[in-house]
This record gives sequence, C-alpha cells and structure tokens, in this order.
Amino acid sequence: MAILQSLRHRPFALLWSGQTVSRLGDSLYRIALAWWVLEKTGSATAMGTVMIVSFVPMILFLLVGGVVVDRLHRLRVMVASDLLNGLIVSLVAALAYLNLLEIWHVYVASAVFGLVEAFFYPAYTAAVPELTPAEALPSANSLTSLSYQLTGIIGPGLGAVLIALGGMPIAFALDAASFFIAVACLLPLIRTTSGPPTPGGASNPLGDLRDGWKLVFGSAWLWISILLFAFFNITAGGPMNVALPFLVKDSLHANVGVLGLLTSSRSAGATLGTIWTGRYSRLRKRGWIMYLTTIMDGLAVLCIGLPIPIAGIALAAFVNGMGLAIGNLIWVNTLQELVPKEKLGRVSSIDAIGSFALMPVGFGVAGWLTDRIGPPLVFVFGGGVTAALAAIPLLHRDIRNLD
Repeated sequence: MAILQSLRHRPFALLWSGQTVSRLGDSLYRIALAWWVLEKTGSATAMGTVMIVSFVPMILFLLVGGVVVDRLHRLRVMVASDLLNGLIVSLVAALAYLNLLEIWHVYVASAVFGLVEAFFYPAYTAAVPELTPAEALPSANSLTSLSYQLTGIIGPGLGAVLIALGGMPIAFALDAASFFIAVACLLPLIRTTSGPPTPGGASNPLGDLRDGWKLVFGSAWLWISILLFAFFNITAGGPMNVALPFLVKDSLHANVGVLGLLTSSRSAGATLGTIWTGRYSRLRKRGWIMYLTTIMDGLAVLCIGLPIPIAGIALAAFVNGMGLAIGNLIWVNTLQELVPKEKLGRVSSIDAIGSFALMPVGFGVAGWLTDRIGPPLVFVFGGGVTAALAAIPLLHRDIRNLD
C-alpha cells in the first residue's frame, strides 16, 4: 500500500513508532484531564483556562523554537522535549494518586507542556523530511496523521474505562511512560543522523527569523492560509476543545463514555480522511480541496450543536474529523514540498504561531460563552462562522491555483 511506503525506511519507522506510543499516552491524558477538571471545578471557564495556559507559552516561544531547530540537531531537541514532558506527567500522576492534585498544579503542568511544544513541533516537522526520501513524504505525513487518529480512537475509550474504574492516576502514569518509550526510539537515530542541513541560513538568529518572515509574506498562499486558520481555530477549535464535555454532561445528560464515543468518532473520521489522502502521492487542486473540506468542518461543528440524537452528533464529529485530516495533510505536504528544507523549521514555527495565535482567545471565549449561553449555541455559532470564513480564500487566485 502506498500509505505504508515510508515504513520501509528504518529511521522514519523508529520515529513514527515512538511518537505513536507517545500519542496514545497523550490521548489517555487528555480524556482523563478533561474529566478531572470537570469533576474538580464544574467550570467551563476553568477548562478554557487549562487550554489557554498551555497555548500562551507555546505561542510566545514558537519563533525561538523555529530558529533553534534550524541551528541544532533536531532529534536532540525532540529527546529533551520528551524527557521533560515525561517527568512533568509523572509528577501529575503521583499527585493524583496521593489525592493532592489541585487545579493550579494542572495550570503549571499545562504551561510547561506548551513551552516544550514550541520546540518539539518545528523539530518534528523539519525532521521528517530529513529521515524520509522525498517520494515517501506523503506516506510519512499520512502515517503521522494516522497515528494521531488511531490513538485518538483507542485512547478515549480506554481512558473512559480507566476513569470508570477509578484509575485516573493510571491514565496519567501511562502517558508519562509513553514519553520515555518515545525517547528510547529516538536515541538510536541521533547516532546515525547529522545536524541541521545548514548553519541556519543567515548570519545570526534574528537574520534567520527575518528570512523566514520574508519567505512567508512573499507567498500569498502561505500568509492567507496562516491568517485564516488563526480564526478557524477560534470558531471551530474553541467549541470542540472546551464546550464538548459540557455538551455531553449538561445538554445530553450523558457520562464520560459518550464523551469518549464522540472523540473516537472524530478520530475515526480523521482516520478515513488520512487513508484516502495517503493513497495519492500528490493531489491536484489542493487549494480548492483544502478550503472546501474546511467548509465541511464548519458545517459539521454547527450540526453538533443541533437538537439531534447522539448518533447524529457522532456522525457530525466523524465528518468534522475527516475534513480536518484531509485539509491538514494537504497543508503539511505542501509546506514540506515548497519550503526549502533549511528554512522549514522557522517557517513551520511561523505557521504554527500564526495559526494558533488567537486560539487562547478562542478557548477563553468558548468557556465564557458555554457558561452563559450553553454549549449548543456555542457549536452552532462557531460552526456557522467557520464555514462562512472558509469560503473567503477561494476568491484569491493564488489559493485557487495552488496545485
């Protein structure tokens, strides 16, 4: 199968295996943490605050992270990131086991995770093309997305079972162990791979950063997409990340099992979208497909807020995940294909900071609105605005001609 082509290359296979285990641990952590915050505080604002304190450090340090990973050995940056994350989650697990975990502990841990992600994200994005031949990059990116989706299907259900059995500390501990497994898979690669492809491309870090911004603003397809996705992450990301547990508990009057079902349904849709996209070494009309699937994402978010049966909400979550996966894969493949490798770390960090810059605002607004107007209206309004905004870029020639 074309989607499995990149696994023939041992460096990528090791990288992918370790990170897949880590992502499974992360999915356990997220479902356990969401339910812990809900039971501990009963506040959507607190849920939004957890998201905010994780994103603010990431946004503040992403540009630094992008420059760093273009100058240092990218795999060493990833090892340091996974080790620190593993230690922090181990501490959270210990506090939960001793019944000493407080909301401020969660805020501090989330802030550290955000800081680490500012270095890990550009390092991973730039490392994949280094470890994978060009012809296998679509396969590598599809498998990366697939690992997120498959672990997103398995993790929430497994996490819900652990929570129901009173094993929330176990869910946290398994996430900690997954980071250390990821490190074990990375260590052999460090000895067999070189550092960054160039000394940084410019004479100093500020020069590197200016070079990255110049490249972004010189390409309309780049800056338009980064700007628009900043708003999509408010209008669609806010409801899905903050309001969903409250929709399940307060509007559907259901338990954590239904939250796991909806999260898994979204991941199942993303899995299908990933497999479909991974069948092609290159898609045509990428600009059209990317934004039409984003319109589909927005309409699916809107439907989640409608008074329909749980099966219908699960179907909407499935469609949302499918469209999101297709659009994301097209975007990553396009970045890695059109951006020079020696500049990919800083450009991917600019992409991330642009796309995520307003997400803390979205989390805060989604939490505030959920407490005041209820989760269904948050989904209806957010999804409708997302679909409307996604039609705007198709008016630009450079987006329509992105092929």
